[in-house]
Amino acid sequence: MSTAGTEGTGTGQLHRSVGFWGLLFVSLGSIIGSGWLLGALTAATIAGPASLISWVLAAVMLAVLALVHAELGAAYPVAGGTARFPFFAFGPLAGFTAGWMAWVQAVTIAPIEVEATLSYSDHIDWVRRDAALLHPDGTLTGTGLTAATGFMLLFTAVNVVGVKLLADTNAAAVVWKTAVPLLTVAVLLTLSFHGSNFTAGGGFAPHGAHGVFAALPAGVVFALQGFEQAIQLAGEARDPQRDVSRAVIAAMVVGTLVYLLLEVAFITALAPGSLLHGWANPVGKGDFGPYATLATAAGAGWLATVLYLDAVISPAGTGLVYVAASSRLSYALGRERALPRVLAWVGRRGVPPASIALAFVVGEIAFLPFPSWQSLVGLVTSATAIMYGYAPVALHALRLRDPDRPRPYRLPAWRLLCPVAFVSANLIIYWSGYQADWKLGAALLVGLAVFAATRAAAPRAGRSALHARSAGWVWPWLGGLVLIARFGRYGGGGQLPDWWDLAVVVGYSLLVYGVAVRLAMTGQEVAAAVAAEPHDPYDRPPLPGA
Repeated sequence: MSTAGTEGTGTGQLHRSVGFWGLLFVSLGSIIGSGWLLGALTAATIAGPASLISWVLAAVMLAVLALVHAELGAAYPVAGGTARFPFFAFGPLAGFTAGWMAWVQAVTIAPIEVEATLSYSDHIDWVRRDAALLHPDGTLTGTGLTAATGFMLLFTAVNVVGVKLLADTNAAAVVWKTAVPLLTVAVLLTLSFHGSNFTAGGGFAPHGAHGVFAALPAGVVFALQGFEQAIQLAGEARDPQRDVSRAVIAAMVVGTLVYLLLEVAFITALAPGSLLHGWANPVGKGDFGPYATLATAAGAGWLATVLYLDAVISPAGTGLVYVAASSRLSYALGRERALPRVLAWVGRRGVPPASIALAFVVGEIAFLPFPSWQSLVGLVTSATAIMYGYAPVALHALRLRDPDRPRPYRLPAWRLLCPVAFVSANLIIYWSGYQADWKLGAALLVGLAVFAATRAAAPRAGRSALHARSAGWVWPWLGGLVLIARFGRYGGGGQLPDWWDLAVVVGYSLLVYGVAVRLAMTGQEVAAAVAAEPHDPYDRPPLPGA
């Protein structure tokens, strides 16, 4: 068995070279991305000052989900964990659906972050005059698409070199990414504080509770997501049992505090006159650089310059992380023969080059139907919530079916918090709207077609049992949520009244949760699935012909 420091030569070994700080920075780096540059603006336009409640609500819901992932990541420290936890509890079919949604979410984040960088950069006068990265509606021009490709190539190159360079590069970026938002908060609160804005433009909550909930998928959840990235790289951590849970929890706490401060600074820095007619355009219609605009208006032009520089570093750092995350997810799916096995091949540098290349190609394709930041955020938010939703059900099932496994971090009150986490994920899916939900349903059908084709091409002797019965709860779960959204008040027909729609989502979620736990594989089947992992969970067997 090779040591952690030995480079692979086609033997499929991931390198264990990332410590606590590297894992923390990976998660925090994905949390603090384009969301801080644009999230406060989009939330305020929908919810007004009550967007602060949106941030707190999202933080609480995601914190519970983060704690669930913290236990799973420490107890089962495998690469591409979000795809593997449901596999251990419900078998290959459920594991694939979870992994596919996780991959769809992760592989589209890098293009979103690139679009955010270009959107902010286009606000600079000379860029707008000489480069013209964006059309007036915010979509990418031909020059913008060329620049976007350059960023994607850079992300790919760093990931191909190796995970240690990724961690080191990201650590430096995260220090900058955390310092600049805090500097922005301090400057804006000092130079331009208008406390009256909290009741301006129609009051604290101009659109009531509906606005608070609608703001969550419009940038709030998107901004706070990403804590799970330390879990995706658990297979490359030096001491995953100790470090993964700590990194996840710490990243969530720091990210939440930063975003709350940013929203307060944004609201109070606005000129009161800009809110006389409401919150629809608080910094001017078509303004893609809100904090830079506020800094300039406050007389801090130097801060605007820093912000334009950060508009490259913050989203680029997050995009870098998600190219890594998506490649690890396709690696895990390839290893399970759910996707072509070439995606699980690990090269001499200890990284999966085919999976990294796939992330680049799909990222490039995503620029075509979704050529702006806003066009992808709602879709990715719903995909994220679906991905998160598998974890609490898997944790409950694994606590019952695999009770003796060492758990360095144990979720307190897990019988209560696991259902709460599942309900939270489903509410976020519902609030994301019918348009996002049905499109993700279609994406899942595409994934199942790929899964079926891959499985049909595999030798019969190499096919594991699907455990279709254990995955039987997945289809009613996702199909039911799409149906509820169709009649709901967030992009649907509106037949379900306010609050009753939320009651339906909560009740249906609890019903699905109970059924799912009962349908989980038996203890023996779970033990066999976990035992199928190599004794050293980071060693990977060679691919045929490698």
